[in-house]
Amino acid sequence: MLAKISTTWKLLLKPLGPEILFSSLKSIRSFPHSPSHLGLMHKHEHLLRKTTKNFKIATTTLQSTLLLLLFVPLIKPAPPTQQNLRIIYDYGTDNSEETLFTQDYEDKYLDVKNIKEKEAMIRLDEKSHQLQKDESFTPLPPKKENDEMPTCLLCVCLSGSVYCEEVDIDAVPPLPKESAYLYARFNKIKKLTAKDFAEIPNLRRLDFTGNLIEDIEDSTFSKLSLLEELTLAENQLLKLPVLPPKLTLFNAKYNKIKSRGIKANTFKKLSNLSFLYLDHNALESVPLNLPESLRVIHLQFNNITSITDDTFCKANDIRYIRDRVEEIRLEGNPIVLGKHPNSFICLKRLPVGSYF
Repeated sequence: MLAKISTTWKLLLKPLGPEILFSSLKSIRSFPHSPSHLGLMHKHEHLLRKTTKNFKIATTTLQSTLLLLLFVPLIKPAPPTQQNLRIIYDYGTDNSEETLFTQDYEDKYLDVKNIKEKEAMIRLDEKSHQLQKDESFTPLPPKKENDEMPTCLLCVCLSGSVYCEEVDIDAVPPLPKESAYLYARFNKIKKLTAKDFAEIPNLRRLDFTGNLIEDIEDSTFSKLSLLEELTLAENQLLKLPVLPPKLTLFNAKYNKIKSRGIKANTFKKLSNLSFLYLDHNALESVPLNLPESLRVIHLQFNNITSITDDTFCKANDIRYIRDRVEEIRLEGNPIVLGKHPNSFICLKRLPVGSYF
């Protein structure tokens, strides 16, 4: 086969010369051919350039190339693909151009492969992220109907004392179990119940001044065995509840309490009670059975119209002296104290009020 190519080449080489054949070979490259044919032409063209230095080698190479060109028109070119249309084949004149051509195919192949791998990794990462999100997601517990802001965020908690003053609460907030003092002044509380203090046994002082309290359950303070001071001033009370036994101060001034709203034995067993403030109410008489321990009794500005010999003293015991009483105020009542001289014979000091 090679001998036939050489013979054909020699026949053409003699009348045309190597330069004409070489130029013809370059022009034929512009025709559309399959990548395999173009690659083969490029190889022979490159070899042809080298034959200018060595005529014998060039003769053999050109003969084979010419034979190839004679058969090229008879071969149907491969249909171009979308990828081939985008690639501009620029075959060079040395081995470096062929290397670039091959490298370009390899780079594009690697690029496509890398893109697919990255897409696969992204999908995998998204699935993993979603799985972690699903695993880490913990459904919130259902909100309870009575859930409110924690007391020590709404109020001020300090060493057993809770200060809930002027925070517009309308009920006693849940208190820490160690609470001993509660100051809930100037709010909008309307009612006190036993549940409000059921789990706070160590309370010693309660102050509800300036609220809207109208009703207090009788058992509200019954279990507060350590409670010493109870202030219910400036509310809307009509009656008094059962009071705890160790109370030393009770303040219910500026309410609407009437005499029928105070039971006969309300104060009788309060052996430690020293300060009683019931001024500025609607009392028609002095409460009964006031304990011997009282030092200060404020009953001014009520509707008290009468007193008896047993109100502060003991009618059957002329030697009896109420020596602990330091102050009794009865001014602002429609009673004339001078008409009841025997009502104060056991006192060291006369009550403050009108005697004429």
